[in-house]
Amino acid sequence: MSEMIQVSIDSVRVSLMSPQRIILLREMNGERSLPIFVGPCEAEAITVALQEIEMARPLTHDLLKNIVNTFGAKITRIEIIALRENIFFGNIITEKDGEVINIDARPSDAIAMAVRTHVPVFVEASVMDNAGILPEEDIQEAENSQPGQEDRLSIFEDFFDQLDVNPKEDDTTDENSETDPDTET
Repeated sequence: MSEMIQVSIDSVRVSLMSPQRIILLREMNGERSLPIFVGPCEAEAITVALQEIEMARPLTHDLLKNIVNTFGAKITRIEIIALRENIFFGNIITEKDGEVINIDARPSDAIAMAVRTHVPVFVEASVMDNAGILPEEDIQEAENSQPGQEDRLSIFEDFFDQLDVNPKEDDTTDENSETDPDTET
């Protein structure tokens, strides 16, 4: 069996410049994060579950969880197993009557199921090695010490620059209050 790294959902981030969302999975016993780009619907499904928002009717992932439970199976873990041509691959690992069943899934759907079923998420070590990033404050140091790291990180730096990570709740700046340079004060 290959080496797997347990991760937690660090955050779901929203870009103000594009419809893309990003899920950051953070190593439980390390410093790296794995960014996975997802669509707005998938991000919303994960966010709703993370915030434990009760919906009047089951959403798609709630329905899938109910079906799995109805048939006597249990979701035991989620695995992000590969990255090929910039596409992540995942599995939902289930168990029924002692038999382990791997279900191929998009990582975003698998993560949405993990949040709903409270099961651990694991990332294949080679996936984390190839696509994991260091915390923002360590990026400069990594770029200087590892040739080729700059190209890999520049994509994520550009994306993070567009994110509204810490939105201001009370912006008291009035756009019309700027001083006119032609007016004497």
